Amino acid sequence: MVKEIELAILFADVVGSTQLYESLGDEQARETVSMCIDVMRQATEKNNGTVIKTMGDEVMSTFPTPDDALNAGALMQHKIAESPELTVSGVPVAIRIGCHYGPVVLENRDIFGSAVHTANRMTSQAKGGQILTTASTVNRLSPEWRSAVRQIDVAHVRGQAAEMALYEVLWQAEDVTSMLPSLKLTVVEGSGGPGRLILEQGGQEFILDETNTGLTLGRAESNGLVIKGNLISRQHARVELRKSHFVLVDQSTNGTFVDIAGADEEAFVRRDSFQLTGSGTISLGKKASVAKDEKVLFRLEKHRNPPA
Repeated sequence: MVKEIELAILFADVVGSTQLYESLGDEQARETVSMCIDVMRQATEKNNGTVIKTMGDEVMSTFPTPDDALNAGALMQHKIAESPELTVSGVPVAIRIGCHYGPVVLENRDIFGSAVHTANRMTSQAKGGQILTTASTVNRLSPEWRSAVRQIDVAHVRGQAAEMALYEVLWQAEDVTSMLPSLKLTVVEGSGGPGRLILEQGGQEFILDETNTGLTLGRAESNGLVIKGNLISRQHARVELRKSHFVLVDQSTNGTFVDIAGADEEAFVRRDSFQLTGSGTISLGKKASVAKDEKVLFRLEKHRNPPA
C-alpha cells in the first residue's frame, strides 16, 4: 500500500568505520559498529520513532515530529560520547546525524522521495559529533529546540535548484548555554564589524572575519586546519565568529589550552567555549609550554575607524 505522509527523517552513521576495521580488525570493529547501531535504534524507539532500515554503519529512522527526531539525535550523541567501551586507541568513536522534515511516500515499510535525499545530504555534510538539519525542520521545532540551532552554511542538495541553509543543532547543554544569538551569514557594508582573527600554524595562515566565519581543528583530514598528535581528537575544536566575538569551542576528550598574551596562566577549555582576545596560542590536548609544532598562534585585529 502506497501512502504519502509528512515525517521527520533522520540518518545517523558511524564516522570513519573503514578506519575502525583497519585498526581493530573485522570482529572487534563489527562489534563496535553494532553497539553504535543498538544505541541509535534504542534512542529512536525511546522517542516515538521507527527504524526504517540499517545499512552497514548507518540507521535511517522516521519520527512524527522534528522535536522527536532531535530528542533522539541528541540522545544518540550523548550515549555514544559517554560510552567508555566505544573508544579506540584512546579516541571516542563518533557519529554524525542529519535530519529533515518533509513529505515522503510510505510503501512496504520503506520511505521514498526527495525529503529522504535531503536528510541524507544533511548527514553527509555533518562531521563527527554534529547534528545538521534544514530550515523546514527548524520552522517546526518547539521554542526550546529552536533556540538551540544556528545557521552555519549553505549547500547544494540533489533535486533542489537553489542552495539550502544548513543548521547545526547544539545538542550539548554547555553549547546551548553559551550560545549567543545566531549570526547572519551576510555582511553589512560599512559596519565596523568585529575585525578579523588571524591564525597561524605550520606555515599556514587562516583569516576569520564576517565572510569566513569558522574553522575546524583536529587530526582528521576533513578539518580546515589539520594538526596531528596522539592527544588530538579527530574533530577537536572549532573557532568561530559569534555575533561580534571570536570564540573557541572545544569538543574533544583531552581539552584545549589557550594562552592569552599577558595572562597569568593558560586557560583550559573542555567541552566548553572560550572567547579569544588580543593574541596568544591555542594548543590541542596539551599545554602550550610542552607543545611544539602543534601550537596555533592567533591575533585579533580590530577594524580601524574610517577617517572623518
